[in-house]
Amino acid sequence: MVGFCSDVSIITAPIGAVFVTLTQIGDIMNITAVKTPKLVVGTVSLFEVLDDALPTISEGSIVAITSKIVSICEGSVMGHADITKDDLVIRESDQYVSAALSAYNFHFTVTNHTLIPMAGVDESNGDGHYILWPRDAQATANSVRKYLADKHGLTQLGVIITDSTSRPLRRGTSGIALAHSGFKATRDYVGTPDLFGRPFGVTLADVSGGLAAAAVLAMGEGTEQTPLCVLSDMPSIDFQTGDPSPDELAERNITIEDDLFAPFLTAVEWHKGSRGESDEQRT
Repeated sequence: MVGFCSDVSIITAPIGAVFVTLTQIGDIMNITAVKTPKLVVGTVSLFEVLDDALPTISEGSIVAITSKIVSICEGSVMGHADITKDDLVIRESDQYVSAALSAYNFHFTVTNHTLIPMAGVDESNGDGHYILWPRDAQATANSVRKYLADKHGLTQLGVIITDSTSRPLRRGTSGIALAHSGFKATRDYVGTPDLFGRPFGVTLADVSGGLAAAAVLAMGEGTEQTPLCVLSDMPSIDFQTGDPSPDELAERNITIEDDLFAPFLTAVEWHKGSRGESDEQRT
């Protein structure tokens, strides 16, 4: 049991689950990380994993799934003998900065509108494979939400696909959301008054990102074998009964030139990755 609270609370966790409880003036959020068997490429589908690991889900829950098990189940992997990691990163990125600029020999990339080292390519827990990002994380989030909502008879259910990344000037990694479905991903405070009546000018809360960070913390990033997480009893989540619209998804993204950190992002030379070239050909 792991707990973060302003009031003392004790929760007994069943074997194979980790409960994280956050208590704030009467509001409680429960986070349950769910243990699964060791998952190996080509042996099981994602829906089979969900059926075994989540026999029940409560109304008003959000299911977090690590992108790694999505990719393992969907076959978004490459064998170590099939390609070099550097070539794979360039193939998987929309844009990249040469690894020669990194003291750690990492390519910095923009992949699927996300600034991420090495295009999200990972070797840990891959059993001889490079684990790539899911080919279409948004489509997976949408299909999982519909499948679980139909199966469990739920009208308020969210899904997030997670990964983790580093933050500038901070040691360690934290969770991010690659895709979401079933709830509004942001909360807009712009124009509303603060505690002293001054209107907020720019504050847009990243709801999906905050939930992903909490979920990844509970699931762990080593050998915990808990790649699923259920978040429940959450205040102020704006659930939706369908998939996010194209306009909603587009509003989540910012160009490099319009980004708050544009002075840094535009100060380096970006090269077009193969994924970016493929996207250009499709349009």
